Amino acid sequence: MPSSQPVEPSRASGIGAIIAASSGNLVEWFDFYVYAFCSVYFAPLFFPKADATGQLLNTAGVFAAGFLMRPIGGWVFGRLADRRGRRAALVASVLTMCVGSMVIALLPTYATIGVWAPGLLMLARLVQGFALGGEYGTAATYMSEVATEGRRGFLSSFQYVTLIGGQLAASLVVVILQHSLPEAALQEWGWRVPFILGALAALAALAARMRLRETTSAHDRQDSEAGSLIALLRQHPAAFLSVLGFTAGGSLIFYTFTTYMQKFLVNSAGMAIGAASEVMTVCLFIFMCLQPVMGGLSDRIGRRANMLIFAIGGAVMTVPLVGALHRADGPFQAGVLITLALVVISFYTSISGIIKAELFPTQVRALGVGFAYALANAIFGGTAEYAALFAKSIGHEGAFYWYVSAMMVMVFFVSWRLPRRAPYLGEAA
Repeated sequence: MPSSQPVEPSRASGIGAIIAASSGNLVEWFDFYVYAFCSVYFAPLFFPKADATGQLLNTAGVFAAGFLMRPIGGWVFGRLADRRGRRAALVASVLTMCVGSMVIALLPTYATIGVWAPGLLMLARLVQGFALGGEYGTAATYMSEVATEGRRGFLSSFQYVTLIGGQLAASLVVVILQHSLPEAALQEWGWRVPFILGALAALAALAARMRLRETTSAHDRQDSEAGSLIALLRQHPAAFLSVLGFTAGGSLIFYTFTTYMQKFLVNSAGMAIGAASEVMTVCLFIFMCLQPVMGGLSDRIGRRANMLIFAIGGAVMTVPLVGALHRADGPFQAGVLITLALVVISFYTSISGIIKAELFPTQVRALGVGFAYALANAIFGGTAEYAALFAKSIGHEGAFYWYVSAMMVMVFFVSWRLPRRAPYLGEAA
């Protein structure tokens, strides 16, 4: 039986626990991203009365709605993790995601049940968003607590290795289906396959998480302020606002150059769907491999330095890089440009979890990380695709990229105020 005592971090136990926790993280993000990559196929089945851009706007709206549930999930699962333990919250989140994915996989289309189809699609995405809102904060907290001192940046970077791995796996499955099935079959039923695979994989991840050891003590979980939102906001307002600030810009630019970029290549740059999927698969693989490198770098130069490099790079590169993508001669040139953007973004993503966890004490750590992240992510990350598509639909696509650059300037000022030493986990920040 799993022990109820907290883990004493060691190199072996830290790596083993991170691998076990990461398996569920990968599955949950795979399930969530499959929607973004398959939406070009199922959009006409659920929103048949709109043109191509309108259908994408509708599916992007449902995608954004999933993000609106994240703050609720971040609060519920964060409170659960701080009061009942990290393992309980990790198990509950992956099980909830499994339910949402299976509903989408089996959902009848508009032709069969009419307006119920987009309504139920929305409901399933709300369930997935709720689950993912709890996943991020709890996983970031757990991985920071089992990572050994001096290697926390490197080890905790595997949260985004598996997050991007889930996105990469979703992209790869779509590419395989594109090469295995005719487009008519993909639009009719093939898009359901990734959702089924995701739901089944979630069951395997559930078994792995059931065996995780707990990282908190009974004393911490029974503290009167454990999991308290009031205690969090009253005693740690600066940390909470810092997480809000750099998550807002970080999430916005991350989703701009990952999930939205496939649609940009097809809808704005005129690339074929298959070619766009292949470009993004290669770019995401490189992005995934960069995470441990940049996480390890933060152990040497400090989290604050990583964040400042990210903020300056994002503010300077976004507008000219997107302009160059519009003029790209083919998939190779587009891939190089997107990879350049992802290199800059990896300075943030590699330490996204640990830099937040280091700002909060044990009793409110999961809640502080999860709720603040989910709130900013819902407002800025979840609306990225919709805002970009809307700007394009009214003929001002470039305005969206200036908006991204402006948010990165804000991230610079928030990151500048980060402490040079982490107040809680005891490492250089």
